[in-house]
Amino acid sequence: MAARAIWRGHLSVGELICSVTLHGAASEGERISFHIINRETGHRVRRRFVDGENGKPVEDEDIVKGYETPDGDFVILDPEEVKAAVPESDKRLEMQAFIACNDVDTTFFERPYFVAPADEDAADAYALIRDAMEEEKVAGLARTVLFRRVRTLLVRPHGEGMIATTLNFDYEVRSDTEIFEEISDIRVSGEMLDLARHIIETKMGRFEPSAFDDRYEQAVAELVKAKLAGRRPKKLRKVETGKVTDLMEALRRSAGAEHADRKRGKTKATGREAGQRRKAG
Repeated sequence: MAARAIWRGHLSVGELICSVTLHGAASEGERISFHIINRETGHRVRRRFVDGENGKPVEDEDIVKGYETPDGDFVILDPEEVKAAVPESDKRLEMQAFIACNDVDTTFFERPYFVAPADEDAADAYALIRDAMEEEKVAGLARTVLFRRVRTLLVRPHGEGMIATTLNFDYEVRSDTEIFEEISDIRVSGEMLDLARHIIETKMGRFEPSAFDDRYEQAVAELVKAKLAGRRPKKLRKVETGKVTDLMEALRRSAGAEHADRKRGKTKATGREAGQRRKAG
């Protein structure tokens, strides 16, 4: 069964328009989640809002949004007032500019969505937009109302389709100055830099998402299994992290370890190849 679309509208480039759907490209549905439990009864605990001053429970119909002023007062905003103030969605994902695919700092990336043609009638125009962007190696900056907010999205070709990533606004991304300003202006050269480059080169590879495990999820799942089985969970070995006092020595040890690992890997591969040749013979 096809995944349910979270948005339906029209993708437009000038007068070229096609109907499209957006589908969440990332999901947290498979993650382990916890409930809040009363240890004494084993029952789930329900949250309830109470008045911050008198501690009395507040009914759902009396809960509204409020904006705090510098003086500590609150401007009350009813749901209908908020809804009326939000820009109306014309369900149009309009390409406003095209830029190089790597022209946006990834710090601005928020959430990815798959963009798909909504029906067969949209397929030709959709393919034309996708292929033209692929040919020019560009991405499109588009705007639309998504979840009651005007959002900017970066739309890029993605395999047989396209992917749109919502972008953080400029005011939402912190400046790195306050974080990095205390870093000393040190520049390394000579043998130390050569060794570091060598280590990086020996570790070059490709990003394979399936190769990375969610260790937190695995650890929690194992803990739950152990509790259900009435056994004690495995004790984790503590990782020793010593302070590096001699950078050059640490680099040399790392380079030596990499060389040994590569040699062992090559020996194993040679052994497998020889065995395969013997079987083939």
